[in-house]
Amino acid sequence: MLNNLDKIAKDTNIFLKKYLKKQKKSGLISAMNYGLFPEGKKIRSKILVDVGKIFNVNYNILIKVGASVECIHAYSLIHDDLPCMDNDIIRRGKSSAHIEFGEATAVLAGNSLLALAFEILSDKQLNLSEKIKSKLIKKLSECAGHSGIAGGQFLDLKFEKKKTPAEKVIDMQLKKTGKLFSFCSLVPAIINNSSLKNIKKFETMGSEIGLLFQITDDLIDHLGVSKKVGKKTKKDHKIGKATLISLLGYKKTLIYAEKLRYKIVKKLDNYGKKSNSLKETLMYILKRRK
Repeated sequence: MLNNLDKIAKDTNIFLKKYLKKQKKSGLISAMNYGLFPEGKKIRSKILVDVGKIFNVNYNILIKVGASVECIHAYSLIHDDLPCMDNDIIRRGKSSAHIEFGEATAVLAGNSLLALAFEILSDKQLNLSEKIKSKLIKKLSECAGHSGIAGGQFLDLKFEKKKTPAEKVIDMQLKKTGKLFSFCSLVPAIINNSSLKNIKKFETMGSEIGLLFQITDDLIDHLGVSKKVGKKTKKDHKIGKATLISLLGYKKTLIYAEKLRYKIVKKLDNYGKKSNSLKETLMYILKRRK
């Protein structure tokens, strides 16, 4: 599975580097490249390809759609790290974008990556019908905006140092992290012209995968070593972040995460061997340590 993850990451990076080279040169390209490369496991793109196997969707098309997702993810990280947000100075084992380029350039580079994601999805080189492209653009915009990543980050900041019920913490994490995973899970169903019921099923499943990823991220922050993880750890507790760990404790949160993984796996049992890669990825997400 890890070799497949490496291949997906490599292919996604190759596409993004070529795409950026075709862009008109501007003072923001360097900062945009800095936010995208070289690190990043490309777990979201892996989910996209895994679900693509269930729906028999072309790999190269999924890599291009995955590239748009990685642009959104990179934009969100650049903005999350800003002093007015989470104020993180290390990201992916190097200085955060605002440390390297200054706050204003980091904001603008993040904005540019957000825009680039939709440029990729609307590109004529993406071999999909205009109708499907339109659906994907609409869904991704919903996942990135106030009802998704941006709204989740707003709640994340709002809940700091406050006693927040578990259901609100989960709702916040479903927006901040789950929405982009939900997009990755529903894309192959949309491309395959699947039923609305099936699209909704994978959209919900993707949100649950994103929640699993975020919970694991919180567990890593709780016990991880900054040098290995590539960002500052043990920070959530210090600044009073609302997490399930702060409500349930480490052991109960770990149990919750395992139950969530099992719940998703049971939903995939109907798809036989086609779902094996996705099941392996779920285990990897749960067991990862960085």
